[in-house]
Amino acid sequence: MSTEDALAAQLQHQRTWLVTGAAGFIGSHLIETLLAHGQKVVGLDNFSTGHRSNLDQVRRCVGESAWSNFRFVEGDIRAMDDCRRAVAGCDFVLHQAALGSVPRSLEDPLCTHQSNVDGFLHMLVAARDAGVQRFVYAASSSTYGDHPALPKVEAQIGKPLSPYAVTKYVNELYAEVFARSYGQDCIGLRYFNVFGPRQDPFGAYAAVIPRWIEQLLRGEACAINGDGETSRDFCYVDNAVQANLLAALATDSAAANQVYNVAVGGRTTLNELFALICANLQALGVAVAEPAPHYREFREGDVRHSQADISKARDLLGYAPAYTAAQGLQATVRWFWQQHSQQKVVNQ
Repeated sequence: MSTEDALAAQLQHQRTWLVTGAAGFIGSHLIETLLAHGQKVVGLDNFSTGHRSNLDQVRRCVGESAWSNFRFVEGDIRAMDDCRRAVAGCDFVLHQAALGSVPRSLEDPLCTHQSNVDGFLHMLVAARDAGVQRFVYAASSSTYGDHPALPKVEAQIGKPLSPYAVTKYVNELYAEVFARSYGQDCIGLRYFNVFGPRQDPFGAYAAVIPRWIEQLLRGEACAINGDGETSRDFCYVDNAVQANLLAALATDSAAANQVYNVAVGGRTTLNELFALICANLQALGVAVAEPAPHYREFREGDVRHSQADISKARDLLGYAPAYTAAQGLQATVRWFWQQHSQQKVVNQ
């Protein structure tokens, strides 16, 4: 039985899920998948980085019947009452709410701490008190810090290189303590550069893939931090969705209270990434003349190379990424191209 078939079988029984960061990129994909499988879902978001339009797109994708199983709570994980209100009656928590971005955390470490540490602790306490079956949370590959080994193995981490990395490591420590002290079942997922449809291309802290796609669609110049040979293990969002559901539904006791890498186990340099985006746009008929990107200084707090060992997630969760980075990039470029084309029609 394939991983997708196994998940579908487990999702035949309706449960209630809380997705924090519901209006965000990954959160909205989790909601879409859960609703499509007949699950009841509660979404929590304060719209600090998420967008109502993401929820609107989910509604259109799943249809009104499935959407009737969704309840939205506009609230903030930094407010304990909002956390308690959202988690009441839920079986599982998929905690995605956080302030991402290494540069953001360097510019405003206090705000990053308040969302990523205080907010995380609020959700842990609320989940514990509500008696949820399992608390699955978005951890980060930034936790590996300055550890030089490749590929990255969960048990070997270095010193963090940014306030953001510190907050995500603190999450793991709190989850471990709650498991030991209160019996709260927790699983952390160390995301490696997740990308895909609905990822915000705008703003000072936009991720590289949506930003470059949008800039190329607009005929704007792109910038690469450093020499372009920095490499990442880019992971399509559907793989992250799969990992979340597998983590929540895993029945093997050995799988609980662990952290797992979520990636594909490969490496793509920024130069290779730029060329792939250009090629995918050209295949769609977009007139991209492969303009030479502008190279600028390396970005503070960035690691040089990142690649995941995904064997632990494969062995204990059954994780089997359905998309390579190249396949995910093709789907992502097409989605942004379609959105861009529709917007042009609206503006005419």
